[in-house]
Amino acid sequence: MRFLLVLLWASFLLSAQSSAASQTLHIPAGAESGPGFDAQAATKAYLATWKPSQKARSDAYFEGGYWLLLWDLLVGAAISILLLATRLSARFRDWSERIAPRKPLATWLYWALYSLAVFILGLPWAVYEGFVREAKYGFMNQTFAAWFADQSKALAMIILLGGIAAMALFGIVRRLERTWHIWGAGAAIAFAMAAVLIFPVFIAPLFNTYKLLEDASIRDPILRIARENGIPATRVYEMDASRQSNRISANVSGLLGTERITLNDNLLRRCSPQAVLAVMGHEMGHYVLNHTYKMVAFQALIFLGFFAALRWSLDRSLTRWGAGWRIRGAGDTAVLPLAALILSILSFAATPIQNTLVRTQEYEADIFGLNASRQPDGFAEAALLLGEYRKMEPGAVEEFLFFDHPSGRTRIYSAMRWKAENQCLGSAVNPCERPASAAGR
Repeated sequence: MRFLLVLLWASFLLSAQSSAASQTLHIPAGAESGPGFDAQAATKAYLATWKPSQKARSDAYFEGGYWLLLWDLLVGAAISILLLATRLSARFRDWSERIAPRKPLATWLYWALYSLAVFILGLPWAVYEGFVREAKYGFMNQTFAAWFADQSKALAMIILLGGIAAMALFGIVRRLERTWHIWGAGAAIAFAMAAVLIFPVFIAPLFNTYKLLEDASIRDPILRIARENGIPATRVYEMDASRQSNRISANVSGLLGTERITLNDNLLRRCSPQAVLAVMGHEMGHYVLNHTYKMVAFQALIFLGFFAALRWSLDRSLTRWGAGWRIRGAGDTAVLPLAALILSILSFAATPIQNTLVRTQEYEADIFGLNASRQPDGFAEAALLLGEYRKMEPGAVEEFLFFDHPSGRTRIYSAMRWKAENQCLGSAVNPCERPASAAGR
């Protein structure tokens, strides 16, 4: 999350023209239901469906992302230091104050200049990371012109909405010198919640086309599962993520009445109906388990810690270097590159904590989705597709540090374990039987 504004640009990625799930569920030998079914063996059977070249490609892509975390930090730090050391940040402030003597408007003008400068200076790295590398691994469906157009839209949203957040936050710093870190954290959480609220209705449609899913064979089972779990949904939306990438995804997004169930066209094109239901059950789990609200609470605690550390770091940094950078204090807009640098370092250090919070919720949603959809093999199919860009079999430490979702191996095993414990459920011919020693427990 890049601070002051999190647009939550969540691309739901994969391609298709028709709205019907077009794949047939394939259960590999060794994973079929029956006497003697073993979850470990079934998991190995699913993993064995991948060719060595597929695994090597997935591992290379995801492991390269470990270095991208570091390089993102270093590139951002270099841009911030450049803006400070050359006093370009101070020049942006001086120009803004000449154009707009009133503080709030001057803050917005500074934010616009700062955002544009960061965009331009970081563009070569963004092109490599967001376009060239994605195309190299086969995840990019856009031309460069289309990709750049999306980046420009995102920049416009950052300037507009981020400017509002910047005005509010700097206003708090100037008026509440002693306690700005507490009130600033509260304002940051409020803006993050507002972003979640408006994203599905106003922002997401700027990047993709949303339409009602008309295919009853897919729509009606999804709505049935929603009703069974108390989700007040009457519509399911489909979006054209295939214009950007080949990745599958779905989402139950929004807050306070803006919630909507959305799946991307890639999910429909590449997955069997069973996998579609499994993925949608997972997404509904986030809604039913109130994960959005819980994450807001977690982020509130993290933001409080970040802002306390930010205040301490700003005070010491400005005492030492503030005069040389021509920064007047914490309430001076020219301090923004320094604040961004400090927050990016804190965010980098907190990556394992944030990943663990998200990964825990994703696992909870996995289990909910299995119980709701009752499609363990569909879930395993989806896990294999998600593994195209997320390493399937990481080590324990690797998964803890770098994974914000359970690994593919973990997810497939969860599905096969569920299958082992439920494969006979409801069968009058061959009902599941528990050992006598367990019957009285």
